[in-house]
Amino acid sequence: QVQLVESGGGLVQPGGSLRLSCGTSGIRFSSYTMAWYRQAPGNQREWVAHITGSSSTNYADSVKGRFTISRDNAQNTVFLQMNNLNPEDTAVYYCNAAHTLTRSLNYWGQGTQVTVSS
Repeated sequence: QVQLVESGGGLVQPGGSLRLSCGTSGIRFSSYTMAWYRQAPGNQREWVAHITGSSSTNYADSVKGRFTISRDNAQNTVFLQMNNLNPEDTAVYYCNAAHTLTRSLNYWGQGTQVTVSS
């Protein structure tokens, strides 16, 4: 059974930082590109960043320079370090696992709430 479990969300003041984690089980972690998405109220889910099995990364323009995605293949975990947060970053953040070769192998976590407010 595949499981993706996010943690690390919460309430933070503007300019603050949070580190999200997504622990996985039931997949061959190194064979998956891992990504973070987010969805704010009334908005569609949007891609934030991804990291390939070889740790190549890419970021949405809105978070470039502030967010850092990383992975620990030994711990089957992906992280999202978020710095200099602003209220526009408020959203539910979702972890996604996409197999590099088989498109049907695509999994989502349940999400973790990030709220940036003073």
